[in-house]
Amino acid sequence: MDPLKRNNVKVFGKGKQAMIFGHGFGCDQNMWRYITPAFQQEYIIVLLDHVGAGDSDASAYDEAKYSTLQGYATDILEICRHLNLKDSIYVGHSVGAMIGILSAIQEPERFERLVLVGPSPCYINDEDYTGGFERAEVQAMLELMETDYIGWSSAFAPFVMGNPDRPSLGEELTNSFCKTDSIIAKRFAQVAFLSDNRMDLLELQTKSLILQCAEDMIAPAEVGEYMHNILKGSTLVNLNASGHCPNLSAPLETITAIENYLIENYLKV
Repeated sequence: MDPLKRNNVKVFGKGKQAMIFGHGFGCDQNMWRYITPAFQQEYIIVLLDHVGAGDSDASAYDEAKYSTLQGYATDILEICRHLNLKDSIYVGHSVGAMIGILSAIQEPERFERLVLVGPSPCYINDEDYTGGFERAEVQAMLELMETDYIGWSSAFAPFVMGNPDRPSLGEELTNSFCKTDSIIAKRFAQVAFLSDNRMDLLELQTKSLILQCAEDMIAPAEVGEYMHNILKGSTLVNLNASGHCPNLSAPLETITAIENYLIENYLKV
């Protein structure tokens, strides 16, 4: 199957270096619409929808392949090969950030830098590790998704978004959750929230920027610090933005942080 059709890939912009955007759970490439205009004059923008999200080809979903995040990383690499991309900048949000890390570990020549927005290698608390959730909380959430996906979406999306004083943001994310294929979304949630990729962090050689939001209920500040301490050559920036989706709630601050990082690291912006 053509990976560009499978993942509804859109390519536009100028420049020689590619900037690939990978969205998080329950989202699609539309979540980057406030970010990409700032970079499309200097970079080739590559947008995609993970299988089951947005306008991707849901018929391409294979439960065995996508039983781990590596299946989604395989898709990213197939897109890179198809477009002959090397030394690109990958911008990943939430679980999309971890998918980018797994991709860069497997084929590091494809990625010059990683920009990790609200990343987490493990969402479940474990001894001296703070992931944000107890295992029982995650199991209860997954059970609710199975019995009432729409109701779960209406409750969970505003929790993810934060910014309760701006309810339209939560409404947009709720609508995005509901647009996603519910069967695939449930399976993706199991993979995302039950995965533990902490050991994989040790294998990453690609330099990275970690963008950590304040009051992020999905990836708390302890997670950002943990990743910064583990990832070689990483830079941690604590944003003033609150919630888990600064690409929607604080796009200008997000853009500025990325631009400053690239400038400081001698990349053309």
